[in-house]
Amino acid sequence: MTVELPSVRAARKDDHVALAQSQRADTPHRRDFDDVDFLHHALGGIDAADVDLSVSVENWQWQNPFYVNGMTGGTEQTGIINRELAIAARETGLPIACGSVSIALDAPEDRVIQRAFTVIREENPHGFVMANVGVGRPANDAVRAVELLHADALQVHVNSVQETVMPEGSRDFGSWQHSLETLIAASPVPVIVKEVGFGLSRRTLESIRDLGATIADVSGTGGTDFLRIENARRTEAQADFSIMSGFGQSAMACLLDAPENGPQLLASGGVRNPFDVVKSLAAGARAVGVAGTFLETVQAGGAEALVPLIRQWQEQITAILALLGAHNPAELTSTDILVRGRLAEYCQLRGIDLPALARRSSTV
Repeated sequence: MTVELPSVRAARKDDHVALAQSQRADTPHRRDFDDVDFLHHALGGIDAADVDLSVSVENWQWQNPFYVNGMTGGTEQTGIINRELAIAARETGLPIACGSVSIALDAPEDRVIQRAFTVIREENPHGFVMANVGVGRPANDAVRAVELLHADALQVHVNSVQETVMPEGSRDFGSWQHSLETLIAASPVPVIVKEVGFGLSRRTLESIRDLGATIADVSGTGGTDFLRIENARRTEAQADFSIMSGFGQSAMACLLDAPENGPQLLASGGVRNPFDVVKSLAAGARAVGVAGTFLETVQAGGAEALVPLIRQWQEQITAILALLGAHNPAELTSTDILVRGRLAEYCQLRGIDLPALARRSSTV
């Protein structure tokens, strides 16, 4: 494994944040979430006071069915972002993940790099925190990452599309399954295997299960597009990978196509609002990760802006569950959902029984 200079990797971290922010301005508003509707039953609602938003993931109980997903870290600028995200998570009871800590593991003497991550636990000492490393790292890095943040869980991200387009990326993917298996085995806490925005297919989820992980974040298309970000970092002399624009599957496609005996599912990728969260839960996610929307809010107004937004989301999700007659997020998997448009075409090609999804409440 070639280790880059920390300064080079730090610059890339800041580039990613800046490019992700500029990308949001021209990202198409319509996403696969919009191809999912609930069949309305006018007398099927319950009292909002009877709704409990807590969810069970692995052996954890989370107060909310959504969380702050891994974004960044490793520079002074990204450390400020992580601090504000951690404060918001602390004040609202949301679990929180960080971006890849690999840069911190490779530069243990650099206090700025270290604190860009450790500030999450400093500001949120009793909250649920997830560390993050990439596949391909040495097995002991699973232990080191968890120790860095005193983490409750470890995200291991797989990002072959990003690496393919990244100017300095690696295209040696043949060892990834073995690497993932060793990281899972070495981790002192449960591992969440996650994509970075291109989706986890049914076959991939089955492989993740067989390699020993019990949780996966499908992290589909529609949010921050690392293919576009890395392509923007390429010079005119380098090949243009925009030819691959749109590559991958959405979170909704991955959830609907997931194997019944696969890992417990988390979902992320382009989650814009509480209704996207509810739709993801209805499609089988245990909880939903939010990144871009929360990052934009923090950059505009810090934790002071993000805390009221999160509380608004909690209120809206409660109201929508009451409307749908769900006492808790798990009961959403018995609601009737109608799948249309491009997502329906995907489901038909994959052999998913769409009429059955539209009649789920009648089989309860």
